[in-house]
Amino acid sequence: MAAADFPEMTPAELRAAFWRVFPSVALAIMLGAVDQTLVATALPAIAAEFGALERITWVMVAYLVAATIAAPVFGRLADAFGRRRLLLVGLVLHALGALLCALAGGFGLLVVARMVQGAGGAALTTLTMALIGEALPPRERGRFQAYIATCFVLASSAGPLAGGWLSEGWGWRACFWTLLPVQGLAFALAWRLPRRAPPEAGAPFSFDWAGVLLFAGFVAPTLLAFGQVQRLSAQALPIAFFLAVAAVAALFLLWCQERSARHPLLPLGLLAQPAIWKADLLSGLVHGAFVSLVTFLPIYLQTARGLGASAAGALLVPFSIGGFLGGMLAGQTMTRTGMAMILPGFGLPIAALLLVGAAVFADSLPNLGLALLFGLAALGMATHYPVVQITVQVAAGPARLGAAAASVQFARSLGAAVATALLGALLFGSLAAHDAEAASLFARLVREGAGLLPSLPEAARAVLAEGMASGFRAAFLGAAVLVALGAVLAWRAPTQRI
Repeated sequence: MAAADFPEMTPAELRAAFWRVFPSVALAIMLGAVDQTLVATALPAIAAEFGALERITWVMVAYLVAATIAAPVFGRLADAFGRRRLLLVGLVLHALGALLCALAGGFGLLVVARMVQGAGGAALTTLTMALIGEALPPRERGRFQAYIATCFVLASSAGPLAGGWLSEGWGWRACFWTLLPVQGLAFALAWRLPRRAPPEAGAPFSFDWAGVLLFAGFVAPTLLAFGQVQRLSAQALPIAFFLAVAAVAALFLLWCQERSARHPLLPLGLLAQPAIWKADLLSGLVHGAFVSLVTFLPIYLQTARGLGASAAGALLVPFSIGGFLGGMLAGQTMTRTGMAMILPGFGLPIAALLLVGAAVFADSLPNLGLALLFGLAALGMATHYPVVQITVQVAAGPARLGAAAASVQFARSLGAAVATALLGALLFGSLAAHDAEAASLFARLVREGAGLLPSLPEAARAVLAEGMASGFRAAFLGAAVLVALGAVLAWRAPTQRI
């Protein structure tokens, strides 16, 4: 959405416009951010009740698959029927999914309920950003990034703590029961949002059901294939290969369908704009590296450095703070200067160098020094978050804010899956070359979680620690490469000024 689409606004009018929208979407933003981290800590209890240790990752994968598929659906429908209306639908779906999860009498029912919840979660993460984009000129959106970033940081930090406390004190179902009153309050607040005419109001509309089915046929096998790769076993590779073939076939058919559809689910002309595909690819690469580090750093700290779970969590606090400060700094810089990619253009190369430093010097750095190094790397990586979102919104224009936000969400979901599988494969390959026993132990650790560590004999923990120290050098270098590629895209992005 270009600045010309908004009337001139004084600072007081800008603040008033923001506060008319933000309180009504803040809880929705937090619900979208907290879900996976809240449930992750309850997985051991869920596995114990249903006897589903080997299948427990489906609780997370089902949510991710449904959310990735539903994001462009909600984006497309919101542009046609109104973003406020579709956000309310998403909140109802999210609450229905939580209720079904709390009542689930079997593991299969729980997985289906998580898919319902994931579909609603897609609306929360996609449409809240579009609604803020409706209210403010592009350049001014960065001014309020601190409030948005605070919601994400609070939700991400509180999720594991709340999930552990609830599941230990009242059982894992309490994680879902507790969401219901919060979702009810979020619905009441969202109901207060200003009613705006949809961008495509009055225009004839037909929904692209074939596109949805083909998109699902691409997304689900793709994410499942990377999930199989992440299992780090030879038996999983044939399954991953056939899933990848199915995904490629569905992608080709989807491309043919979207070229001919009257109202395509994925507007190919929009997504082909260099400003959009480069920004989306940048976000997929850097967000993928960010999520991979969040996933694997606790394992590194507990195995290679012998820390307990609470101490490892404390050392990740600088990483969270760095992410918060990076997003806030980029947003403020963009507002003051109008320069969109200037901070990621410098922040991402510095982050890549810091990750190389982690690979080279991790063994010799003290715990606090390593935590600060990763905190600075997170600050550099996070500079891309507000910039990408606003850049894509500007390129898409006011009528396609929903589709624009959905494209960013899809890029981040796919990037996280690809990068986590890639860095996991690098870790496993390096471990296998170093010590077969360490590689086998790491594969079990990925499947069963960090709770496996206390049950291992002292000798096995020593073998794993030695192997992990060398394996993580490869993982840190892999993350550095992803961030460096993002830096190249930041410098080559067409939209350098808002």
